This record gives sequence, structure tokens and C-alpha cells, in this order.
Amino acid sequence: MAWDFETEPAFEEKLAWMRSFVKEEIFPIETLKLSSDQVVAFIRPLQDEVKARGLWAAHLPAELGGMGFGQVKLGLMHEILGQTPYGPVVFGNNAPDSGNAELLAAGMEMTGREDIRERWLQPLLDGAMRSGFSMTEPNTAGSDPRLLKSNAVRDGDEWVLNGRKWYTTNGSVADILIVMAVTNPDVHPYQGSSMFVVPVNTKGVTILRDVGSMDDPDVTYGRFGNHAEILYQDVRIPADHLIGPEGSGFLLAQTRLGPGRIHHCMRWLGQSQRAFDMMCERALSRFTHGSLLADKQTVQNWIADSAAEMHAARLMTLHAAWKMDKVGASASRDEIAMIKYYGASVLHNVVDRALQTYGSLGYSADMPLEGMYRAARAARIYDGPDEVHRQTVARHALKRYEPSEIPSDHIPTRAAAAREKFASMLEFLEAERV
Repeated sequence: MAWDFETEPAFEEKLAWMRSFVKEEIFPIETLKLSSDQVVAFIRPLQDEVKARGLWAAHLPAELGGMGFGQVKLGLMHEILGQTPYGPVVFGNNAPDSGNAELLAAGMEMTGREDIRERWLQPLLDGAMRSGFSMTEPNTAGSDPRLLKSNAVRDGDEWVLNGRKWYTTNGSVADILIVMAVTNPDVHPYQGSSMFVVPVNTKGVTILRDVGSMDDPDVTYGRFGNHAEILYQDVRIPADHLIGPEGSGFLLAQTRLGPGRIHHCMRWLGQSQRAFDMMCERALSRFTHGSLLADKQTVQNWIADSAAEMHAARLMTLHAAWKMDKVGASASRDEIAMIKYYGASVLHNVVDRALQTYGSLGYSADMPLEGMYRAARAARIYDGPDEVHRQTVARHALKRYEPSEIPSDHIPTRAAAAREKFASMLEFLEAERV
């Protein structure tokens, strides 16, 4: 099987422009302590520039207002954008809005409902509407969405939703929430859940709080990027707010999560590269114990190991993206699972080494490494914990084998079989020797 990650020269030129644009125009914004509204004002002219260059909302097909890029091109873009938290926002493909737009597009395709475009999809693409993805619950294992307790019951032309969710990214600043709930408890869980568009100002929707985390323990309520805990009490949802057919929740979730994991992993590579750059710069600048850090074998090993791990993760992720472009997300499950846990470990390793290279300066808030380190820890949890993805890969690998009481490569057994198979030749050779 041939693997081809090559992109045309015109796109390579776009990537080159993106690299300079991100460093020169977006990096500086990180250092300013801006409110959510101020961030919007700062990035609006940058978004206009992105749109003018044909790079806005590249995750969606052209007929839906995007650029129609495949996963390989999107992956290469996200590697650049992932260097800064503002990058995806400026380019109109930030989570959770980009994933929610893909959900809405999938719902349109399943049902043929064009009204979805005007009501929710186009406002999301235009940046006129913000969204949250409300799936994880505080009292059930997020790694097993079959355990969802939130439910919606049909009542005439409405659904009545009840449940409690948390880690709904941007929930406290969202205009709409996409909520996953059980709609038929009497069938297999994979066929019993559905997704709904719930306007945040609907009666019965209560934003309880923004959840503090290792990444942001002293969270400020109502800030872009926060993760909200939300209570849904007898929330009445019009029937036409159902996304896709009833019972299609898991199918929609996989539509959203597969490409999302590719983009996560490439963004992590962008973060890793930024940490790597800082580490190398420090190694060439810091003198201690008679020589530069760059001359110390341990530091050289950190640099070499980081370069190798990043290269491996990049090739794995681009291969997964290429395979998804060719055969779809379902047939690429193992590749996507592998990059999820491998990419998360690479991110953590590279940032950790860079921080250690800087010592107390790296640990301080005078460098971005301490924040990158805290954020990197979450990579092993969200979008499915590493353990679940490892289990998926192992389970699928084991299906290709059969148990054997005597190991297949047991040498005495193989030798006996070989002597039987080549008996005549062995007899001939023995006779020749005599």
C-alpha cells in the first residue's frame, strides 16, 4: 500500500504564510490579559485576513461555507495553529464550534433538512454564534458513554430533557448547547441516544459554574475556553431541534470525535515543537558547570529523543489522516486510537524536558512552559482516556490471533515438523555424507 502525504505547492505556500502569521500576529496576543469580549475585538481583523486568504473554516466542505480540505491538509494546518490557543479561533476551526459544525452538517446530510444551515450552522461559521458540546456527566464514567443518565422524553411536538452535565467547553459563554441524552432506554445503548440543539436561554437550563481544573484552578466565570457544569431540568425542546434521526447520537459522536482526534494530535505536535524550540534555544544559551547545556549528554539525549518522538508522532498522525481521507473514520479506528495516546505522551515528554532545561525559570510563570505542562496533562484524559484507546488497539490486534497450547514458534515442535517435511532430503544428505 502506497502512502502519500504530499500536498500541492500552492498549499505549501499557504502553510508558509500561516507559520509567519501565527508567530507575528497571534503569539503577541497571548501576553495580554484580555477579557473574552476584548479577545473578539483583537482577533476580528485577523479573522478577516484569514477569510481573504481562503483559509477560514477549512474543516467543512465548500457547499457548507468551508474550504473542503481533507484530513491531511487540516492536520498540517492544525500543527501550526496548535502552537497557540488563539490559533484555531482566528482560523474559524476552534473546538467545540468546529466539531459542532461538523455534527450539524452530518445531521443535514442524514435528514436533508436545509433549515439547520440557516438556524445554526451558518451563524457558527460566521462567528456570530458560540456553542458548547454537552455530553460528559459528573456521576458517570466519561470513558463509557453507554452509561449516560441524561434523558429526553417525547411529549407531542417537544422533547423534555433532564440531566446534569459538566466539562461543557464554552458552556458559560455559548448561545447554543448540543446535548446528548438517552431517548430510548429499551434498546442497545448505541441505538438509544440522540443529540439536540438547546438554546442556552431555554427555561430549565442552569449554568451552575465553570469548573476549575489543573489547567486553570482559579477559574473566572464566563471566560472563553472554560468548562461549565450545567443542570437541565424539564427543558422543553422543539422536536425540530433534534439533530439527525432519533437514536443517532453515537453515530454523530463518532463523526465528530474521529477528525477531532486527528486535529488534537496535530495541535499537540505544534505545542511540542514550540517547547522543543525553547529547549534548544536554552541549551545553546545557558552555561553551567564548565560548559553549555548543549554540551551535556543528558540534554543532548533529551533533544534527540524529543526529535525522534515528535517525528514518529507526526508520521503516525498524518498516516491516520491519510487513511481517514481514503477509507473513512470507522476503518481508521486503530490508527486514530494509537495517535491519541502516543501523541499525548509525546506532548507531555517534550514539554517536561523543556521545562527541566529551563529549571526555575521554566517552572515560573515568566515562561509559557508551566502552563503548557498543566494543559498537557489533560491530553491523556479528554476525547477518551489513554487506557480506553490502548484497550481498543489491543482488542483489535488480538482478534487476528488464535490461542495455541503449544507456542507456534516452539523450536522442538518446529524441528520435529521440519524433519518430517524434509525427511527424504535429510536421508539423501546423510547418505552423501557417508
